[in-house]
Amino acid sequence: MSPFTRNLTLLLVGLSSVSLQSHAEDSAPAVRPALPIAAKDWTLFRGDPLSSGVARTTLPDKPELLWKYTVKEGAFDSTAAIADGVVYIGDLDGKLYAIDLVSGKDIWSQKFEAGFIAAPAVKNGFLYLGDMDGKCYCIDAKTGKSKWSFAADAEVDASANFWKDNVLFASQDRNLYCMNAVTGQQVWKFAIEDQIRCTPTVVGDRAFVAGCDGKLHIIDLTKGESSGSVEIGSPTLITPAVLGDHVFFGTEANVFFSVNWKEAKVAWQVEDNSSTQGYRSSPAVTSDLVVVGSRNKMVQAFRPDNGKELWTFPTKQRVESSPVIVGNRVFIGSADGRLYSLNAKDGTEVWQAQCTGGFTGSPAVADGKLVIASDRGVVYCFGSKK
Repeated sequence: MSPFTRNLTLLLVGLSSVSLQSHAEDSAPAVRPALPIAAKDWTLFRGDPLSSGVARTTLPDKPELLWKYTVKEGAFDSTAAIADGVVYIGDLDGKLYAIDLVSGKDIWSQKFEAGFIAAPAVKNGFLYLGDMDGKCYCIDAKTGKSKWSFAADAEVDASANFWKDNVLFASQDRNLYCMNAVTGQQVWKFAIEDQIRCTPTVVGDRAFVAGCDGKLHIIDLTKGESSGSVEIGSPTLITPAVLGDHVFFGTEANVFFSVNWKEAKVAWQVEDNSSTQGYRSSPAVTSDLVVVGSRNKMVQAFRPDNGKELWTFPTKQRVESSPVIVGNRVFIGSADGRLYSLNAKDGTEVWQAQCTGGFTGSPAVADGKLVIASDRGVVYCFGSKK
């Protein structure tokens, strides 16, 4: 029996309760004001190498629908990337689209061999993207033509990340691949005991991989070797978010963790005993809150320092989409087809948009606009018409 199967079995029969360690005062911190300088790009799945899920731009109080791009009989499970005024996104049928961010008009589209769940990662005029057959591409962002590719041995679900002149791909074949971003030559590969289905988060010369083998792996990028791991008790598919010395993520056992990566130990953990659905949403984090969607039909916010629950917000269906923090608000999609804007301080609803289909993919926020794609093949762009 594989570690993934064994841990899912443990999940079904129930895990022991997890204690919440609280060592700071209970008063909720104030939420920081919105950052004044707009960023033009969202080039990685969670916005930056730390997978923070924090936008460096603002959005209007009540965003308006600027355009929608519809793929007939299409379906998106992916999150868009935004670079140099262009939206890039792949669909489940294996087509990759480049769409003008301002007008929503088609720039180019290219058909590939297999479908895309992973979000494109963009650097120096190239897209880096793996598909459901495990083929990883370097693609010219202006033309959609492949510059190089290599084949992993299993599906690639998550976005690539970058370290120095290299690109990092994670695969269900258990390997994290480090490739030269220009030539496609393999620098090293690092194997864990079961599938990798998350984006590798990068801080300095370390990468963090939350694995289906029930461990958080800390990887020395200079050597392609382990520099430590932390037992987390069950599998996870979640891309970890990093703030300072701490890594945040949830698991299939419905436990949410903060791990001190410098000490390679759990700082705090919170278990939701009301559900066995597990987390499929990657968190967003600032110094004031860490927020995450739950398959238990809610959005949750915790204090990053001690795990104290700040607020919850109920949705009508499960939440697998990952949140983005934009100033004093949290934006997140749900399987109920709604895009929600929540007050980051207390979780109250500020605004919502009802869309066609549901959302598994997450918002990409750049240049005063939010882009999100539904499982009914529609890409939406919200912002201000003024």
